[in-house]
Amino acid sequence: MPITADHIRTTVAEYADAHPEDKHALAPLGELLDHGADVTSRKELRGHVTAGAVLVNNQGEALFIHHVALDKWLTPGGHLEPEDVNLMGAALRELIEETGITLSISPMQATPVHIDVHPIPANESKGEGAHWHADFRYLFRASGDQAVRLQEEEVSGYAWRSVDTIADKVLRSRVAAALR
Repeated sequence: MPITADHIRTTVAEYADAHPEDKHALAPLGELLDHGADVTSRKELRGHVTAGAVLVNNQGEALFIHHVALDKWLTPGGHLEPEDVNLMGAALRELIEETGITLSISPMQATPVHIDVHPIPANESKGEGAHWHADFRYLFRASGDQAVRLQEEEVSGYAWRSVDTIADKVLRSRVAAALR
């Protein structure tokens, strides 16, 4: 069963209970849900949900990938797929697809560590106008040695880096707090 609007609402409510300071930023997502929009589809061009994974190792380093299309170092993540049954599973699927890591990964908490609503510029080559993403970012821990096999169509490199190098200050502080 694909991800439902109720699952998204419940996840947002649990997250907002833990992070009431983020409620205002989540309002556009709530408005689309209230109007019956399918925010699980990337065809919803007002805005839609994506899922991301912050993977930390036993040394407290986060895994970054070099995203080919954006030419940026990011944490793994991407659009939802029809076969995704929940948001955490979508984040884990994206992590596995982009890095090939499958062994000894476990979630560090049941709710997203951060939900980031951010603008996406128009992309004429994809026929997409400007819109926004609500990126549900989940925190995972990897234990033991992890072989990385990159999805070369989308990813050109990887690096384990200090959590202090996460660019988004809210995500950085929340990941650091979870590791303490």
